[in-house]
Amino acid sequence: MLKHIKTKILASVKNKKINVFLLFVLLSFVVLLVLKLSNTYTNTITFEINKIHVPEKHLVLNNTSQKLHITIRSQGFNLLKYYFNKPRVNIDFSQHIIRKKEFYVWNKHQGFSDLNLQFSKNEEIVSITPDTIKFRYDVNAVKKVPIKLLANFHFNKGFDLLDSIKIVPDSIKIIGPEILVSEIAFIETDSIQIKDIKTDINKVVNLKLPKNENGNLNFSYTKVAIHGHVDKFTEGHLRVPVSVINVPENLTIKYFPKKVYVTYYTSLSNYNKVQASDFEIVCDYNKLEDGSDFLIPEIAKKPEKIKHIKLSHEHIEFIIIE
Repeated sequence: MLKHIKTKILASVKNKKINVFLLFVLLSFVVLLVLKLSNTYTNTITFEINKIHVPEKHLVLNNTSQKLHITIRSQGFNLLKYYFNKPRVNIDFSQHIIRKKEFYVWNKHQGFSDLNLQFSKNEEIVSITPDTIKFRYDVNAVKKVPIKLLANFHFNKGFDLLDSIKIVPDSIKIIGPEILVSEIAFIETDSIQIKDIKTDINKVVNLKLPKNENGNLNFSYTKVAIHGHVDKFTEGHLRVPVSVINVPENLTIKYFPKKVYVTYYTSLSNYNKVQASDFEIVCDYNKLEDGSDFLIPEIAKKPEKIKHIKLSHEHIEFIIIE
């Protein structure tokens, strides 16, 4: 028993010695790293170019080979960040740049001050290569196209939309080369499906934008909002007079029935507002087919706030009186 306890104590002491040793090794590494990073270094770092404030009417064609190699002198702490993220610098196309017939031309002498402001005071720019970059550009076409909603709405029993779905914004501005922009007639939304709807629809939907691998197309929006006012609906029935129009002056006709039932769907809030006088049912004699002994009733007028109108008769019989 004593021997077992002694063995445990010795093992515990040895483990503590190992832990202390590892701690000292770790602390030594940290101290060494801090000392190293505190030193001043001169390194050349490759920066990708971010083009800003490009005039809307111009499209600067992408060229992934256009980069700036900037040699910076600073402490290791300051330089460390450039090795964890892709470093980028802005080139402002509204200043310190020359526009020629086919190119924008940037040079380090005119753009140095703007570039220097993007680095901290503890970072000294030693050199920049290349000293000149040419950005080829083209004249943009600007086109406004409608947005097309792709959606399936399934309403709870007795519910429906009061008005049509509103898309905000209902159109999108596309800027890019004429050859690409001219092919786009509309932009669709992502396909959405909503079931058992009984409350207002308010949703943000992404747009299905065309492929833009080279980044030559710019879009004013990438998503839109859709809104729809939903209410409880009920069925209504009204008896409405039928009139016949465009009967030749030398003819007298009698027709039957004189009135038909109109079945419609409307919201509860509008149900009592719908009157028979809001409807107009007509038969156009000019549309009579040769040899036919009946007229086709059509809805010439209806209230705005109703849906799914159906007439009780599809044909109106008539006879010509001599």
